[in-house]
Amino acid sequence: MATRRGFLGALLAASAMPAAGWADAGSPTALAAARDADGSFALYGIDDAGESRFRVALPARGHAGAAHPTRPEAVAFARRPGRFALVLDCQSGSVLAELTAPDGRAFNGHGCYSPDGTHLYTCEQVLLGSAGRIGVWQVGRSYRRTGEFSTGGIGPHEVRWHRQSSGLVVANGGIDTDPADRTKLNLDSMAPNLAYLSPDGQMVEQLALPPDLQQNSIRHLAIAPDGTVACALQWEGEQTRTPPLLALHRLGQPLQLCGVPPEQAGAMQNYAGSTAFDRVGQTVALSSPKGGLVQVFSAKGALLYSLDQPDVCGLAPCDGGFLLTDGHGGIARGSAAGVTQLTRATCAWDNHIVPVAL
Repeated sequence: MATRRGFLGALLAASAMPAAGWADAGSPTALAAARDADGSFALYGIDDAGESRFRVALPARGHAGAAHPTRPEAVAFARRPGRFALVLDCQSGSVLAELTAPDGRAFNGHGCYSPDGTHLYTCEQVLLGSAGRIGVWQVGRSYRRTGEFSTGGIGPHEVRWHRQSSGLVVANGGIDTDPADRTKLNLDSMAPNLAYLSPDGQMVEQLALPPDLQQNSIRHLAIAPDGTVACALQWEGEQTRTPPLLALHRLGQPLQLCGVPPEQAGAMQNYAGSTAFDRVGQTVALSSPKGGLVQVFSAKGALLYSLDQPDVCGLAPCDGGFLLTDGHGGIARGSAAGVTQLTRATCAWDNHIVPVAL
């Protein structure tokens, strides 16, 4: 009986303990993948000051991550087309689960959790033909795959949870890629689109670009607090043209393409690598590693100012503006006042910074 009482007491004590949160992993505000100086790879948690709060090793190059809404738990995705997605305990550094894409599939570098943290959605494509799929995983010890559905396009790259529609929004890039060497196979017949999907895969709304801009691949997404979606675009057509690289959208409204003055049109070299809204949704930033430039727009789509930062790609909101990461290990804060260098690590930051909801 004493043993039974002891067991029940320990069980009750354990159940009364508060669950671990992001504060237990150092209170990072964002996640970023990197290649370290020794050639190894890792996922880092960083804060608004650009300081590292944790480091978890990865087996190969990571692209982006997904942060659990409450637990210090993240999924690190391989660079597309990737075969691994690791569920990491960011407090202990241990691997909690290893997700594997179904045969004939690849992960495309991005995923997201449902707001209640019970499900993970992974962006995937069929290797032959690049048809888009969303994988659905039940969050738990083993992260069991429970289903999948079409993204409504080909070459999907990023998926985000859209609170206003209580579902998903997907950037279907429209490019069919060779699974062996990533050669782009259909540039003359590209058909990118922005798709809103219910959690069970029903199409809620789908928008395509005008016919003369069908070679403008929709790649990355950001969502403002009011539900406005920002799309970062990459132009695959004639490089003598300089089409808009930012599009904004609200449910039920037309897609708004955000042009820039002629003297700024070529500065991004037709390539937007990432996008982010500030924390209150008043401005939206767009980065170009090729141009070494960040352009910042109003929430209505007007260009406000530009920031020079060599090889910049990662963007995330922070107090006072935006966090910027580059391929030379730099982390900076960008705002209307300019660029403030925060830290410089002996690593090369990969493409994206993923905000952590504290």
